[in-house]
Amino acid sequence: MANFSKSNVPQFSVDVYQNEYLPEGGREVNAIVTVTSTGGGTSGGIALDRVAASPSSIPGRTPGAAVVIMVDCSGSMEYPPTKMRNARDATAAAVDTLRDGVQFAVVAGTHVAQEVYPGGGRLATAGPATRAAAKEALRRLGAGGGTAIGTWLTLADRLLATADVPIRHGILLTDGRNEHESPDDLRAALEACAGRFTCDARGVGTDWEVKEVTGIASALLGTADIVADPAGLAADFTRMMEDAMGKEVADVVLRLWTPVGVEIVFVKQVAPSVEDLTDRRTEAGPRSGDYPTGSWGDESRDYHVCVRVPEAGIGQEMLAARVSLVLPDPAGGTPQALSQGLVRAVWTDDMAASTSINPQVAHYTGQAELAQVIQQGLDARKSGDFDGATAKLGRAVQLAAASGNADTAKLLSKVVDVVDAATGTVRLKAKVAEADEMTLETRSTKTVRVKK
Repeated sequence: MANFSKSNVPQFSVDVYQNEYLPEGGREVNAIVTVTSTGGGTSGGIALDRVAASPSSIPGRTPGAAVVIMVDCSGSMEYPPTKMRNARDATAAAVDTLRDGVQFAVVAGTHVAQEVYPGGGRLATAGPATRAAAKEALRRLGAGGGTAIGTWLTLADRLLATADVPIRHGILLTDGRNEHESPDDLRAALEACAGRFTCDARGVGTDWEVKEVTGIASALLGTADIVADPAGLAADFTRMMEDAMGKEVADVVLRLWTPVGVEIVFVKQVAPSVEDLTDRRTEAGPRSGDYPTGSWGDESRDYHVCVRVPEAGIGQEMLAARVSLVLPDPAGGTPQALSQGLVRAVWTDDMAASTSINPQVAHYTGQAELAQVIQQGLDARKSGDFDGATAKLGRAVQLAAASGNADTAKLLSKVVDVVDAATGTVRLKAKVAEADEMTLETRSTKTVRVKK
């Protein structure tokens, strides 16, 4: 483990967990890389609950931040009438949670995107007066029109680009499917916004498309969730904004250097949720590639790195990969190395050493499979393949029980009757509430940390 820090960013550390021993002819090396950031998540030593209670009371250093809240105002938000009121209240609660000095805007999303506050293609600076004015503007929000989420994101990107700050963040709420633009339009908007700001996405009610909302959050390195009951929006928006206010450094990348002859099989975030980063690599010099990780506060995340090394003889060893946390210089200067760890390969004829699976690697391999079989099981259920759905969801129950993922096990029990969790023996429930099925699908990628 190594770590480097400067006073203006949190301190990062990297720990590598692996079984470095390979049998003769062995080529695949797996490692879990735990990245921990400390010194973020508070502002000048003041805890987040105090930030929320009194945003203007924060002394000391706080990173510059800008936030755009995108609220679905399409016609479906009028049914039931309480939904639009809950959305207005939730947005007001988020505005109240903004730190003084943070730049912000509110966007109303229909088949077009409109600035609700402050208007004029600019951002407001949070303070008592602007918070009050934003909440006054929210009172005039009504529902009507269609849904074209790509236009909302494009406007948010344009507004956030006017802020010279390191932390740029979006919060997006929708209650329906993206019916007034093509999937290609949304994909193009996400590609244009990727790397420019992070975005948390929420679906309210049960008439939205899970894969659309989770796809938005995935592309923009944010979180996705369901708020089945609109009455829960204010609490959820407050939590999201508190998390955004706790971020202290943006655009951190996981840099992977590999020696000649080593192939990268995959790079995945595996905690707090599963996110495959393999295809998001950008080249960073000879045999080096960068994988985006987004913004960091006071937190810890786990990554699974799998590489294929050349064959070697018994007794030989090599550096299979070097994993670094790097903060690029926006001006194009020398990037700042925050921390690094090493992945090794050692060939041995000791069968006990070469066949033992590292507990961290085993745990997260199971968590990644859990996310996959839930998706496959739900897709099979929707397509009428009930035998396939039973097999996949049974395997999910088995994996959730074995890994201690109690939250996912509880969600699964709303969709299947569990006969025997240890063997994965289940029966599909005849009737499943739509909200329960959507909650399981939306949260299927959430993982539990390995028990140390």
